[in-house]
Amino acid sequence: MKNLLLRYKRFLLTALFLLLAFLTYAMNLRNKEHANTVERAVMDLTAPVAGGAAAASGMAGRIWSDYINLIDVRRENVQLRKSVKLLNERIVANNEAIAANSRLKALLDLKETLASPSLAVSVIGEDSSAWFKTLVVDRGSADGLAEGMPVVAAGGVVGRLVKVAAQSSRVLLLTDHASAIAAIVQRSRARGVVRGAGGGRCSLEFTVKDEDVKVGDTVISSGVGGVFPKGLPIGEVTMVKKGEYGVFQTIEVKPAVNIGRLEEMLVLVRRGDD
Repeated sequence: MKNLLLRYKRFLLTALFLLLAFLTYAMNLRNKEHANTVERAVMDLTAPVAGGAAAASGMAGRIWSDYINLIDVRRENVQLRKSVKLLNERIVANNEAIAANSRLKALLDLKETLASPSLAVSVIGEDSSAWFKTLVVDRGSADGLAEGMPVVAAGGVVGRLVKVAAQSSRVLLLTDHASAIAAIVQRSRARGVVRGAGGGRCSLEFTVKDEDVKVGDTVISSGVGGVFPKGLPIGEVTMVKKGEYGVFQTIEVKPAVNIGRLEEMLVLVRRGDD
């Protein structure tokens, strides 16, 4: 019997403790306002555990709330990025429309000042080689275009058509070495021929030394040859050199039109009886 009590000593003590706690609790049911010694001891023992559990629960709640808020913020950021991208695209499109309207208005104003009928064309390609410099436009023989027709922009002369297909054409630029346009200096009426010099430059050739030409003079088409109407701006004189030998002056001309930024142009259409 003694061995049995020793073997289950811990179990018996635990059962006895629980029985005493239960009896104490049962005896104190009627006294709900005051805690006895056992209840106070239990409260003191469990208070830190309960406080820690409450703190842990509160921290877990805050972490979960912060996580949910973070998800919402990320979702809002994604939506804001999409909205900003859409607004930027609209701004770019609006700016492009404004720029296009400005260019087309300038082209329309030019069209109204020309005596010859004209057709608007848009640049769709560029062809550069060692020998030729041309732009490809979106109109051709199906629209009434033919080789040799002059091409102008809001700033002045661009060149002339050299190859015409049914739906597209090539424009030989005035800066090309193969280009030649009869011209005069607007101020002094000195005559010459504007030839392409490559690299976006031109020269006024066959102007004798006695002619009055100065830097800053405006060069216009003379109308000789019947290709370009008289009075179209070609460019501005940037250099004049009169050598000791030779008959002619060396004159450089900057084109009035920025060839590298051309997008729309006018082709001066000649009728069959012109």
